[in-house]
Amino acid sequence: MRNLIFGAALAISSLFGLTAHAEPVAGQQYVELKSPVPVSKPGKVEVVELFWYGCPHCYQFEATLNPWVEKLPEDVNFVRVPALFGGIWNVHGQAFITLESMKVEHKVHDAVFNAIHQEKKKLASAEEFADFVATQGVDRDAFLKTFNSFAVKGQMEKAKKLAMAYQITGVPVMIVGGKYRFDLGSAGGPQQALQVADHLIAKEREAL
Repeated sequence: MRNLIFGAALAISSLFGLTAHAEPVAGQQYVELKSPVPVSKPGKVEVVELFWYGCPHCYQFEATLNPWVEKLPEDVNFVRVPALFGGIWNVHGQAFITLESMKVEHKVHDAVFNAIHQEKKKLASAEEFADFVATQGVDRDAFLKTFNSFAVKGQMEKAKKLAMAYQITGVPVMIVGGKYRFDLGSAGGPQQALQVADHLIAKEREAL
């Protein structure tokens, strides 16, 4: 699977990760996209994380990422975007968009990750996903209706186009300002990735 390539990349790149005082360098810890991608909220610094519920690196990153997200200033807009590489990736991605559309994603996001990685549930179909989120207080019928809605399918197409524009090949990946892309491997690890993010947020803030 695409996410598995990051295990080796992370192990190698960690040798060259950021020190406490090093400044991230373009072409090393991050790359600048040749064609910037428009952000969803102009006037704010956008930070996007592309992820997959089934990705072990994404799951492990959550413990480091979430406390950082909670402390972001008001001028930073954090957005999660599901990576859609077909098959179960698309099922999970469509389910995430469904939960966001229902405004319950924040209530069950961690539970979904835990179900897949701790309880070894695959949640490989809309029905399986609906059954699980029902145990978390989400209306099963409403979930399935929203899952199959034109609005969610439209958001799926948008997510696919974003991934292509960002030129991603695996997850987790972060994008700052629609311009700068990096991952745990290039940054040198989870904490170093957030150091890169902080640096690029400051850089992008100056450009606004």
